[in-house]
Amino acid sequence: MKFLVVDDSPTMRRIVNNALGRIGYDDVVEAEDGKDALAKLVVEEVDFIITDWNMPNMTGLEFTKAVRSHPEFHEMPILMVTTRSMKEDVFEALQARVNNYITKPFTPQVLKEKIEQILQTA
Repeated sequence: MKFLVVDDSPTMRRIVNNALGRIGYDDVVEAEDGKDALAKLVVEEVDFIITDWNMPNMTGLEFTKAVRSHPEFHEMPILMVTTRSMKEDVFEALQARVNNYITKPFTPQVLKEKIEQILQTA
């Protein structure tokens, strides 16, 4: 399974990438914001998206909405990993149709559980 990890922080992308590796996923493509991620989504064979919310150029929420409106990718599993933890933020992300939501910081175990939950319901 190939993951697209979208975050403007190279450190955070590395943390997510390392966490994925520890739970058995090592096929990862990285993008630095939503625009970059959309460009990579069309050329890479991605199976699962993990995106931050707060990014320049195109936020994770805008990116999620763009993915959901695209006929080829509208069912793509999307996990949002962000510092935004207010109920309203979670609700807004779910309204945009992210499949699940994790607040930073997180453990590889939490990441694994959320990915498995998404894959079971997909």
